[in-house]
Amino acid sequence: MAKLVLWDIDHTLMSMRGLGGELWSVAFEEVTGVPLREQASVTGSTERLILRETARLHDIPFSDGLFARFADALGAVHLRRAAEVLERGHALPGAATVLAALDARRVRQSVVTGNVRGAAEVKLATFGLDTYLRLDDGAYGEDGEERPALLRAALTRAGIPATSAVFLGDTPADVAGGRDVGVRVVAVATGKTSRAELLAEGAEVVLDGLDDTERVLDAIGA
Repeated sequence: MAKLVLWDIDHTLMSMRGLGGELWSVAFEEVTGVPLREQASVTGSTERLILRETARLHDIPFSDGLFARFADALGAVHLRRAAEVLERGHALPGAATVLAALDARRVRQSVVTGNVRGAAEVKLATFGLDTYLRLDDGAYGEDGEERPALLRAALTRAGIPATSAVFLGDTPADVAGGRDVGVRVVAVATGKTSRAELLAEGAEVVLDGLDDTERVLDAIGA
C-alpha cells in the first residue's frame, strides 16, 4: 500500500492553457532586462534547467544568483496574476476528487515538480488543491535540474523509502525519473505524451485521466 503519493503539477493535476509561458516571459525580462526571444524546451523539465538553457540562447551568463532572482520573480508574477490563473487555467477533471479520496484514506500526498515553489503554491491554492498536500514534503525547481534529484529530495523530506511511494506524472522524464529512484510511477496521458510513448518509456500503468476515481486509487494502491 502506498504511504506517500507524489504528484507532478502541470498537465497532471492542472492545465494553464498557455498562461504559464506568458508569466515565464514576464519574469525573464524583469530579471535579465532582455525580452524573451526563444524559450528552451519545457516538457518534463525544471525551471532551473529551462532558465539555464534559455539564458544561453540569449547570451546571458547563468548563475545561482540569477536563478534565485528569477525564482522570486516567477513566484511574484504568479501571485500578482492569480485571478488570471483562475480564469484561464483549470484543475484537470477528477484531480480534486482523487486528492480528497486519498486524504480521506490518510495517505500522505505532496508534489514533485519542476515549478519553483512560489509558482507551484499559487497554482495549487488557486484551484483549491493545496488543502490535501503536505507541500513541505515536496520538491521543486529549486531542488535540482532533473527528476531523480527532485524525487530523492521529496523522499528524504517525507522520511519515506522509495518502495513505499508512488509518483504520478505525464512525461517520459517523470517515468524515467521514478524508475531511476525506484519509485513506482503511475503515468497519466493528459499532457503532450501519448499512452504508447509512456508505456514504451517503462510506465507500469498509464491512465487516460483522473476522472475515474476508483481506477486511479486502484492504480496507486491506496
